[in-house]
Amino acid sequence: MSKTIQQKLNEGREYRDLMLAIVETPDEEYKVEGFATTYDKPYHLYNMQEDDGYTYEVQEQVLRSAFDSTDLDDVIMQYNHEGRVFARTSNETLKLDKDNDEGLFISADLGGTTIGRQLFEEIKGGYTTKMSFGFTVKEDSFERVSQDETGEVWMRTIKGIGKVYDVSAVSLPANDMTSISARAFCDGVIKEAEAERLQAKEEERRALEREQKKAELVERIKALKGESK
Repeated sequence: MSKTIQQKLNEGREYRDLMLAIVETPDEEYKVEGFATTYDKPYHLYNMQEDDGYTYEVQEQVLRSAFDSTDLDDVIMQYNHEGRVFARTSNETLKLDKDNDEGLFISADLGGTTIGRQLFEEIKGGYTTKMSFGFTVKEDSFERVSQDETGEVWMRTIKGIGKVYDVSAVSLPANDMTSISARAFCDGVIKEAEAERLQAKEEERRALEREQKKAELVERIKALKGESK
């Protein structure tokens, strides 16, 4: 991972993958589109497993209202979130529609530059099939939605997105940055939940130990009473 990307992660940016599709247009047009995120639809985000096999799954959903006050000024399209710019909202070669019924819709015209047209051909040929977008979260919440003896499921609800920085075609279907940025905010919540579980297990162990000692004491008393007869 480059120093540029690491710095962006340290600044609080998060990344999510999205599907990328070619738009069927006349041959002289070079348009691609996709959804940066869907609204009100939970999706799997992150798994963590403890040494004893107990698992934590984090799911995520983005509320429809999360983009109500999002800064969408001069969003750019790149490759792997760095380097040359292929499209941008300021010159209308990149368009973002937050009012789409499904989610944040992205449409990009890659015909303005030679490298943009080359990227289009790579997408059309199936060499690049995914995108990712970089953003910051302004407001969110966590809730434990289920729990059993094998693990827990938590739901992260994104209520407000502060800024969308870029959308990028990515070289790998599963971008490592998604997992890294997920851990950045999941770790605190999961560690707290893990500490609570370990504390509960310790209290259960102590309670069992007290019961065992009590039972042993009762048996000793019974034995002493038998000897005194």
